[in-house]
Amino acid sequence: MRHFGHLAPDIRKALFHQEPVEFTTDSPARTLAAALGATLYSPATRPRLAADVLKQAGRGVLSMVLCLEDSIGDGDVAAGEENLVRQFGLLDEAAEAGEELPLLFVRVREPGQIPDLVGRLGDAVRRLSGFVLPKFTEERGAPFLAELAAAESACGRRLFAMPVLESPELLHLESRAATLRGIARSVGAHRDRVLALRLGVTDFCSAYGLRRAPDMTAYDVQIVASVIADVVNVLGRADGSGFTVTGPVWEYFRLHQRMFKPQLRRSPFLGEAEELRNALIEHDMDGLLREIELDRANGLTGKTCIHPSHVAPVHALSVVSHEEFSDATDILRPERDDGGVLRSAYTNKMNEVKPHRAWAERTLLRAEAFGVAREDVGFVELLTASLPPA
Repeated sequence: MRHFGHLAPDIRKALFHQEPVEFTTDSPARTLAAALGATLYSPATRPRLAADVLKQAGRGVLSMVLCLEDSIGDGDVAAGEENLVRQFGLLDEAAEAGEELPLLFVRVREPGQIPDLVGRLGDAVRRLSGFVLPKFTEERGAPFLAELAAAESACGRRLFAMPVLESPELLHLESRAATLRGIARSVGAHRDRVLALRLGVTDFCSAYGLRRAPDMTAYDVQIVASVIADVVNVLGRADGSGFTVTGPVWEYFRLHQRMFKPQLRRSPFLGEAEELRNALIEHDMDGLLREIELDRANGLTGKTCIHPSHVAPVHALSVVSHEEFSDATDILRPERDDGGVLRSAYTNKMNEVKPHRAWAERTLLRAEAFGVAREDVGFVELLTASLPPA
């Protein structure tokens, strides 16, 4: 699989200076973490779940979470498990017939569901990439990680964990530092198994009876922004101790009455692209686009998504620009190892080799996963090419 692989080869060639690389479920964890992109959530109770997965894979989705937790009612768990096992059997058959599947994760409620589901999946477990662990803290996470390790040994294949950071202890100021230190100890002890950490911003808002409006981002809700900053501070460092931390979910996908003016400038959407700009604004996508940019500026990679329409914007904005690629490769040239300062090839900024090295390394990792746009290709062209037919 690879990002933008659903586009025709000639379209990819026109868009990319360097195309995204191919990867498989057996690729190194570092590659998979960078390539998660827009991780699309779906309730495990959907009767046509396998068909939905295949449909979204055909539209460029490369990671999905099939949810047995908050997206379904308490009384639907047993039926959701049965449906999940049945649908995985169908997905296994489809994969055997040559269909390409995304990375598939199951979000569970209780630790005991992990070995139970792995056993019930049988041979179809080979289509499972891992589990999403809810409301993760050091204390609550330990049983999940222990069961995951045991299930991994039992089925003989690698299974990743994606803990969700959403507990009140993490939000509350008096317990935040201790909770973060505990989470760091827990995931650090299972570093090879933890693929990424996911932020549960909806639960953060719930603790204070808040909900952000569609023309506001998570970073406009200061109590949420402070938690994101602290999570990245402790768990997202670029010194080798950090983990991939993914961006929060965007809740909106329908037209709402607006209070503030649109956040998309007209200049990138001149000419025929004006229609695209209007469509994005009508569906509250301008807020999503701004939040995606703020995610990356604040050290987050990828994003949780609850609607297919969010996938293309996340992926289009994940592509490395030609300018970013030029700066990163200049910074990482072997002859620059001694440090120093140089003017960028675009002659519009200073590249300071040692301080910018970690950024450059992360940028080239993103370039492998999402590709590098041609010099004259921007977000608008990438998004237009990526959108599914109306």
